[in-house]
Amino acid sequence: MAKSSKSNGEGRGRGGFKSSRHGKASAAGPKAQQKLAAEEREKRGEQHTAHETSRFLKGQRIDPRRIDGKESVAELIDGTYLAYNAARLREACQLFTGKMLEPDVTVGLSITGALTPAGLGMSALIPLIEGGFVDWIISTGANLYHDTHFGLGLAMHRGNAQESDVVLREEGVVRIYDIFFDYDVLLSTDAFFRKIIGGKEFQRSMSSAEFHNLAGKYVREREKALGIGQKSLLSAAYTASVPIYTSSPGDSSIGMNIAALALDGNKLLLDPNRDVNETASIVLDAKRGGGKSGVMILGGGSPKNFMLQTEPQIQEVLGIDEKGHDYFLQITDARPDTGGLSGATPAEAVSWGKIDPDRLPDAVVCYLDSTVALPLLTSYAFAKHKPRTLKRLFDRREAMMSKLQKEYEKSSSQPPAIDHTDSKLPQHR
Repeated sequence: MAKSSKSNGEGRGRGGFKSSRHGKASAAGPKAQQKLAAEEREKRGEQHTAHETSRFLKGQRIDPRRIDGKESVAELIDGTYLAYNAARLREACQLFTGKMLEPDVTVGLSITGALTPAGLGMSALIPLIEGGFVDWIISTGANLYHDTHFGLGLAMHRGNAQESDVVLREEGVVRIYDIFFDYDVLLSTDAFFRKIIGGKEFQRSMSSAEFHNLAGKYVREREKALGIGQKSLLSAAYTASVPIYTSSPGDSSIGMNIAALALDGNKLLLDPNRDVNETASIVLDAKRGGGKSGVMILGGGSPKNFMLQTEPQIQEVLGIDEKGHDYFLQITDARPDTGGLSGATPAEAVSWGKIDPDRLPDAVVCYLDSTVALPLLTSYAFAKHKPRTLKRLFDRREAMMSKLQKEYEKSSSQPPAIDHTDSKLPQHR
C-alpha cells in the first residue's frame, strides 16, 4: 500500500518550499502571499524590515561613500571596496594591519612573479622591511637578480608590450612584458655576482639566507659609492637583518653564475638542508616564544610551498608538536580547481597541517594581480599602523636553530639502522 501524502496545508506549501523557520516570509515561502504582503506595505507606506534580524544580514550595509578625489587610499579601501575581490583586498588589508602586525606576530613574505623589475621592490617591499612589517622572506631567485640591477645603478624602462621581439633582439633590448632594458644590464649584473662570489668569505657551504646577506652587503656598498640611496631589496634586507631565502637556488641567473664558477673550482655551495631547517626554526621560535606566525604570499609557486612547508617540517618530519600558521594572506591570480599549489586555498592547507584549523577565519585569499594589490596594501598598512621594532631574525639564526635541534631531539627516538639490501625494498607489481 502506498504511503499517503500530506494534504492538510501544513509543512510544505505548494511547490515544496518551507516557510521561514522564524515564521517570517522567505524566498522559499508561498510567493502569492509574499507578493500581496509587499503590495499592502507599499500602499500603507511601510518599510520592510522583517529580515534585518537574520544572522545572514549582519554584514555592513552596501552604502559606500561618494568618491570625490579627496579620500586617502585607506579611506577608499575601507569605504568603497565592499564586494567581490575588492572586498577580499579590504579584508586582506584589515587582517594585515589589525592582526598580523601585532608585536608578537612574526611575518613571513613569499614573492613570485616579476615584481622587482616593475619597481615594486623600491616602492613597496623596501618600505615594508624598513617599517618592520616583514620579518623574513622567501623569494624566487629571479626577483633578487633583477632587484640587483637597481642597486648597481642600472636602468629599467617602461616599454610597449606590442613591439616586435625580433626587432628588440636586433637592438639588444630585453623585454619583461612591458619593461625594457639593455642586454648589457644582464652582463653587468652577472659580472658583479661573479666578482663577489670569488671572495674568500664565499668559499664554503651556506644557507641561501647567508648568501643573500653577504650579497646584500656588497650591493649596499655599491649603492653608497654611487650615491643613489637604497634601491635594492637585498641591500635593505641586509641593513635590517631580514633573512631572505630562495626555494630553488639554481633557478635564476644568480644560481647559474654560481654553477659556472663551480667549474672553475669555486667552493660556494647553497645548502637546501639548511634552508629547510632554518625556515622551520623561525616559525617554531615564533610559536615557542608565546607569539604567532603569519604568512603573506604574493603569487604562489615554489616560494609559497617553501613558506608553508615549515609547519609540516616541524610536525610531520621532525615530530614536534605544533598546529600550523596562525594568519594566512594570499594575493594570487591562480585558480584552485586546477590542483596547482599556487591556487590552493588555506582550507586545503589545513589538511596538510600548514594552517591551524582554528585560525581559518584569519585567512584571506584575494584574487588579484600583485602589482595592483601590493602598493595599495602597503599604503594602507602605513596609514593604519605605526612601524614595528625590527626583529632582526638573521642575527638570531643560531639561537633559533639550537631551539629546533633541542625540540627535535626531545621528540624523536633514534632512527633504526639503515639496511642497504635492495632485496628488502618493496617491489611494484
